[in-house]
Amino acid sequence: MKVKEIIKLMEFSSKEDIDLVSSAFSFAEEAHRDQKRFSGEPYFIHIFETAITLAELGMSATTISAGLLHDCLEDGKATQEELKEKFGKEILFLVEGTSKLGKIKYRGVKRHSESLRKLLVAVSQDIRVIIIKLADRLHNMKTLQYVPEHKQYRIANETLEIYVPIAYRLGIRKLNRELEDLAFPYVYPDNFIKTKKLLKTRISEDNEKLKKFQRSVIKLLAKKKIIDFRVDYRIKTLYSLFNKLERKDWNIDKIYDISAMRIIISNADDCYKVLGLIHGMWRPLPGRIKDYIAFPKPNGYRAIHTTIFTGYGNVVEIQIKDKEMYRESEYGVASHASFKEKKTDKDNFLWIQRLLPFKFILNGNNDRKEKNLDDVPVWLKDMVEYQKTIKDGEDIKEDMKNDFFQQRIFAFTPQGDVVDLPIGSTPIDFAYSIHSDIGNHISEAKVNGKMTSFDTPLMNGDIIEIITKKNVIPKKKWLSYVKTASAKKHIQASLKK
Repeated sequence: MKVKEIIKLMEFSSKEDIDLVSSAFSFAEEAHRDQKRFSGEPYFIHIFETAITLAELGMSATTISAGLLHDCLEDGKATQEELKEKFGKEILFLVEGTSKLGKIKYRGVKRHSESLRKLLVAVSQDIRVIIIKLADRLHNMKTLQYVPEHKQYRIANETLEIYVPIAYRLGIRKLNRELEDLAFPYVYPDNFIKTKKLLKTRISEDNEKLKKFQRSVIKLLAKKKIIDFRVDYRIKTLYSLFNKLERKDWNIDKIYDISAMRIIISNADDCYKVLGLIHGMWRPLPGRIKDYIAFPKPNGYRAIHTTIFTGYGNVVEIQIKDKEMYRESEYGVASHASFKEKKTDKDNFLWIQRLLPFKFILNGNNDRKEKNLDDVPVWLKDMVEYQKTIKDGEDIKEDMKNDFFQQRIFAFTPQGDVVDLPIGSTPIDFAYSIHSDIGNHISEAKVNGKMTSFDTPLMNGDIIEIITKKNVIPKKKWLSYVKTASAKKHIQASLKK
């Protein structure tokens, strides 16, 4: 474990950055000297691996240093005063935030609700805190077999229900995929074995076909003078496959994206050119073309997806993206440039503008102040605002799981604005997501130009027109139609009046 291994992974690293990380490395190494993990290994291995993950994500020297120091207050021998004096207010703030998250345990409904609230508040203050926590959790999950057996399920379940969805919504698929596959065998051991066997059977059949098809794609692109490209393929993760098998009655033949080919090219314009070349050579599956470049997912994911018949007796999903899109698809918000570039203390917080409902900046006295923002992802703003309305003892776990963390659909207003909703949402959910006044007075709804009932589940790409009347008020039966927590809250409030 050498600090050089971390520095080698850092981008845009100045001498000042290297000195900061080296200093944090030495401080943490001393603070955790003689401490052991459940595995019997030196505790510092965990600290080192957390920092390695943060460096791989492309985080700044400040965040990597905070990752190295994240357990110094809780498990080490350091004090707040020492950290503040040696590393400054910003790193102390990140370390304290991560330490607070480390104390949260998910036991029982009431305690779970309060813990989840603290987690969301921590996210709303600084995304870097949750990214450090995700990196910390990744190594903890890799060594979960050494933890006492009675704790394994709780930690794995907490990872699967809370940390995995947050990593997904932040777009950090690298962490999302690893965390869910590490937790899967502890939470659903029987289904893990069943899914693994099914995947093994399918992969042994498809591997040779995939290699042949890959060679054909490479030849086509080279012939058409597409330069600077990379073609590879990925196998669906076990937990992701398990979720899809559940929806397809465990019929693996109904799942077309077990193997997906990635074509990574140098610029966005060539994505559409490559799509045309692919469709010109191989027949696409109808209804399986998705343009996430024109309509990115709410977590920022961009690519073109299409599914084609390969000619070798199988179908394959192809994902076409440029290098920037690929990095964003793996690292999400962690790929944001301002994580990496060296800036002033004030500028270090500007990246929060596009991520959070409040912008925290440092004024001349190094005091924090809030400023409201408009250009904020709706899912994160709703999540933070909603948790503020919950009364003590009220269970929000199910609402959070079902609303904010489930898979999403993307519906449209007639003007083309994208509305992000959980699967199973209805026209009433859509209306309330536009404005509470529209939801409270919804009279009729048109989906793709046709009148539809209020309990109709919406689908990806639906265009919804809401018709309102002032004399219409929410009905009690609407509560059984809606999926989103905010819609339920508004309906309940109206019924009480």
